[in-house]
Amino acid sequence: MSDALDLLLDLPQYANVADDAYAPGLDRMEKLADALGNPHETLRAVHVAGTNGKGSTAAMTAAIATAAGLKTGLHTSPHLTHVTQRMRVNGTPAPADWLGDTLDRHRALIEEVRPSFFELTVALTFRYFAEQNVDLAVIEVGLGGRLDSTNVLHPALSVITHVGLDHTDLLGDTLGAIAREKAGIIKPDTPVLSAVTQNEAQAAIAEVATEQNAPLHCLDDEATWTTHRSGLTGSRFTLTTPARRYDRLSLSLAGPHQQRNAALAVRAAELTILNDTEDDTADAAVRDGLGDVRGHTGFHGRLDVLQEEPLIVVDVGHNPPAIAAALDTVAPGVAERRGTLQVCLNAVRGKQLDATARLLAEQNAVVTPIPINTKRAIPPDEIAERLRVQGVTTNDPRPLADALDAFQRTAAPEDAMLLIGSHKLVDVLPEPFRASDDHD
Repeated sequence: MSDALDLLLDLPQYANVADDAYAPGLDRMEKLADALGNPHETLRAVHVAGTNGKGSTAAMTAAIATAAGLKTGLHTSPHLTHVTQRMRVNGTPAPADWLGDTLDRHRALIEEVRPSFFELTVALTFRYFAEQNVDLAVIEVGLGGRLDSTNVLHPALSVITHVGLDHTDLLGDTLGAIAREKAGIIKPDTPVLSAVTQNEAQAAIAEVATEQNAPLHCLDDEATWTTHRSGLTGSRFTLTTPARRYDRLSLSLAGPHQQRNAALAVRAAELTILNDTEDDTADAAVRDGLGDVRGHTGFHGRLDVLQEEPLIVVDVGHNPPAIAAALDTVAPGVAERRGTLQVCLNAVRGKQLDATARLLAEQNAVVTPIPINTKRAIPPDEIAERLRVQGVTTNDPRPLADALDAFQRTAAPEDAMLLIGSHKLVDVLPEPFRASDDHD
């Protein structure tokens, strides 16, 4: 099995080599899918694109579906510790033996097509979900939308969470251009749900929806919510949609930004699986799903509390808006307790490190740069230098395990540590901080 897995892991991965692994276009994906029996054509799917929030929105949509009693597949990327985490059914990753056997059976096809790592994992996800006969597949876009490997889907609903200036070298350098790329997931006569707020991006999405004769639902026209409580343990809010009112929902994902993602997930569920459901049943599914997103989906890495005192939190945010959301959730409590906010940060090329540095400076964070094993990583010494230019207090770079050990030995109870910068940081978490998954 390890030889077959090596065949997958040796393919170009965007997380490691960026543009060298980015292979836009659907020709290879269509060839893979056809050889695998076009499993995506059997799936009823919700397809989720966006700059930020797409993973959380996908996970919450899947959690609601699972809570409603559906067998639900969830594809998100990148994975945290094992590739099978990209293909979950009701929260459980695909068995490693299934992955190895499937790779081994299709070795000749893989060697002929030479797909990217992402293309192959998407094709395998479709195959696994089809074999599992899932009732609903929730599929997160990898990068962009129009040319993304997932875009062979013809979903029941397309969702666009947010548009920001990320991957500008690949997707365009304006909000309108990037929005049009993400709107490439919109299919003819298929509903689309958008949470995009900027006028330029909204106009681009509306234009594509009109071209495709796709009914366009805008979240801010259809949903309102009131926050009752928000913190690191999650939040409580009341949501009103065209379908019903949900009083005092508990949301297990932390941060006020997740309420918007949750509202989007609820509307996605209403437009697909809950549209003909009695109010009490729909309310129960939404309440149960949002109340235990991690339990229903195995979704981790978003403001996960690893230790309560002194506080240690990990988040996979890797661009300024995502990092700002994490800081805005963690920092106020530290300031209220008059503690020190320590941050372990790694960073990769193309993610606006200088803008992140300014955010860290605003929060008076003390930052320890962390090395990670990827070709795209910015060397820790360079991270430290660029942060200092922006007025950030930095420690000498060190491995994450050493930084955590030092924090455990020296931190006061009112201090906190935030681990942030990329998905790769989660992969180097030492025991006992690693979330476990069953890969057998």
